[in-house]
Amino acid sequence: MKKILLVFSVLITTVSLTGQKADTIPGPWKFQGMTSYTYSQVSLVNWAQGGDNNSAFNGIALLNLYYTKNKSSWTNTLDMGYGTQKVDGRASGKTDDHFDFLSKYGYKTGKNWYISVLLDIRSQFTEGYKVTSDTSRTLISDFMSPGYLQLALGMEYKPNDKFYFMLSPIGVRETFVLNDSLSAHGAFGVDPGKKIRTEMGASARISITHDLMKNVTLTTSMDLFSNLLDKPQNVDVNWRALIDMKINKFLSANFSLAMVYDDNIKSVDNEGVVHGPKIQLKELIGVGFSFKFISTQRNPNLRKKEI
Repeated sequence: MKKILLVFSVLITTVSLTGQKADTIPGPWKFQGMTSYTYSQVSLVNWAQGGDNNSAFNGIALLNLYYTKNKSSWTNTLDMGYGTQKVDGRASGKTDDHFDFLSKYGYKTGKNWYISVLLDIRSQFTEGYKVTSDTSRTLISDFMSPGYLQLALGMEYKPNDKFYFMLSPIGVRETFVLNDSLSAHGAFGVDPGKKIRTEMGASARISITHDLMKNVTLTTSMDLFSNLLDKPQNVDVNWRALIDMKINKFLSANFSLAMVYDDNIKSVDNEGVVHGPKIQLKELIGVGFSFKFISTQRNPNLRKKEI
């Protein structure tokens, strides 16, 4: 899996480098995004102050493909991240692991208003472990364990490509636990031995992309979901924020923050004891190589003037 991720990272970087020129996508399409890769290493030899040798890698990619024509608006977003850390004497562990594919089609019914349908697929790439106080590891997640598929239909307010708010009074969310071991324990809300949990409910989503200042961009989104058939008052929350700070053409710093609350996800302490659901937080700070790219349709009027 790590080799696959490495090859995938190289492909994304190649797309980034070749996407610097505009006018590469004709017609109503628009393609843009960013990738960032950070690597750190500490090596100690006879260091009197102590410490551990360690190395860490983290990569993120945020890709957007838009289609706008007449009354149709189609947005596709792929958000991926993967990071590892290796400390002397310990097994390597993940610092980040996620992918989120969202596809949203809207049909315009009024000024900035659309009837929209949304498809959202989320999971992770590799296995995840909980390290207990005795340094033993317990498997707690895997590819499509959990995995989420959500379909929603509702009204959307979208004044531009940098902001939208969608409210869906009805939708369906499927939770997948394809790992046999996790499924047998009834992880992530599925019944023990089952691999799919179906929920019917209402949802809301807000997405914002904003230039805080020159070369500093904030991208954030929040999803809310209420299972109308089982404890509708316990609203699931998934919020992500990324601040990308461009230093020069190839160097950048980024800060990401994620908060998740899911009433069906139990918490596990350092002793391996299972408790009730809790708020989950993840923070990442990195400085490294970054690529931004954008492709828009060619302006025919400008072409005529040039001729």
